[in-house]
Amino acid sequence: MPDSKPNAPPELAGIARLRQLTRNPISLVGLALSVVALGNILFLFFIDLTNPHPSPYVGILAFMVAPGFLIFGLALVVLGAFYYRRRQRQSAGVPGYLRLDFSGPAERGVAAFFLAFMVIFIGMSVIGSYKAYEFTDSVSFCGQLCHSVMAPEFTAYQQSPHARVACVECHVGAGATWYVKSKLSGTRQVFKTILNTFPRPIPTPVHDLRPAQETCEQCHWPEKFYGSQLKVFNHYASDEKNTPRQIRLLIHTGGGNPATGEPGGIHSHMNIANEISYIATDAQRQNITYIHVKDKQGRVTDYYSKDANKDQIAKTLLHRMDCVDCHNRPTHIYVPPDVSVDRSFTSHRLDITLPFLKQQAVAALTASYSTTDAAIQGIAKTIYEYYGSKYPDVAKEKEHEIRAAIDETQRIYRVSIFPEMKLDWRTHPNNIGHFYFSGCFRCHDGNHVSAEGKVIRKDCNICHTVLDQREGAGSMASAPGLDFRHPVDLGDMTAVTCSDCHSGGASP
Repeated sequence: MPDSKPNAPPELAGIARLRQLTRNPISLVGLALSVVALGNILFLFFIDLTNPHPSPYVGILAFMVAPGFLIFGLALVVLGAFYYRRRQRQSAGVPGYLRLDFSGPAERGVAAFFLAFMVIFIGMSVIGSYKAYEFTDSVSFCGQLCHSVMAPEFTAYQQSPHARVACVECHVGAGATWYVKSKLSGTRQVFKTILNTFPRPIPTPVHDLRPAQETCEQCHWPEKFYGSQLKVFNHYASDEKNTPRQIRLLIHTGGGNPATGEPGGIHSHMNIANEISYIATDAQRQNITYIHVKDKQGRVTDYYSKDANKDQIAKTLLHRMDCVDCHNRPTHIYVPPDVSVDRSFTSHRLDITLPFLKQQAVAALTASYSTTDAAIQGIAKTIYEYYGSKYPDVAKEKEHEIRAAIDETQRIYRVSIFPEMKLDWRTHPNNIGHFYFSGCFRCHDGNHVSAEGKVIRKDCNICHTVLDQREGAGSMASAPGLDFRHPVDLGDMTAVTCSDCHSGGASP
């Protein structure tokens, strides 16, 4: 069969031959698939550009799935053309290898078309590849693509101080090596999600997380930390009046750089003037048995807890302390109900005049629920029934305030407790402070002693100074530097810590 009609113009001969080569079942299927994929890419790309908040599924379809079908379709077109051309030549007894002859206008036309197509295709591929790379580094890809798995982390991220910092800035950072590591890790996570074998909750800390010096310190400049900071804590009692309590502390933030003053305060732990390493016996690094301290002069002090197994410690690798050993919940913060309700009172989202509201809101939040929907219904029922039975007059007079209290309590639950993932404030200890978890007392417990008898002290004034304590309209302590005074007289408190009583679910 001739390649083209005898009377066809030379400039059309190449096109006719190309049509003949692609007129086979494999190439036609590939061509149809390519056209549909290209149409979808253009449409989804238009949606991505015009919508200020596109769905993450738009990105994955536009920059990953549809381009894959386009490339597959084009490959089928080429495969079909070569396969059927080879069959025709073999049946005619003509050698099956490709002949390139640019002496004729038809061959030159085909070559020009092919080169133009390749330039356009490579350009589109480069742009698509960059957009795919950009999309896989986006917050929506990290947090929204796998709704059930990452819902707690994404929700907490949106409420955090780092809500405007992209996930990859902390979890990946700069450089190709960590980018490749993160994508390989992400591939494993995708398979676990598909097979439904991912852990509930997602465990922390991430033991292969990039060192904080390479991520956190790109924004936070540790050498510039110095001095003290005022911190005001507002609490509300679980009594009928939801009695407000306020404590003002001067937090000795300090620093570790001799150029800004004598190294001291909390940030003397930073790896500037001191180098600190430790060994923990549990995965969450809460039970610390050994601490290795080296100062700037190279002097080393080793501290062992009284129950430490020195033989086991000698066989265990040291963990170099950095920012996230104390600031271990810088973004994914699961706030205890006790604190969440206090904050809502302070911001006037809860009406302090509703009797026992602190007690009832915390009780509703800490009850056991199998799903979030069950929790939303249970919270409404608990608060409505309480005021309807105990304070019927209040229920009638302040129906709007009670409804608002229910809405706010339900909101708190949605952003801090996730029964489907078996996650709440108790599953992820927060090491800042020592109110609900051991925190500072992991080391500063008075039980870590060196061979010379030096003790890591359990002394509140190392880290902060009490400026003022108030309860209701009165003051519990007014002279700066006084010891902390508990609202209830507990006697000698040196042998106990805050977290021995405070669980985050109820306030004494």
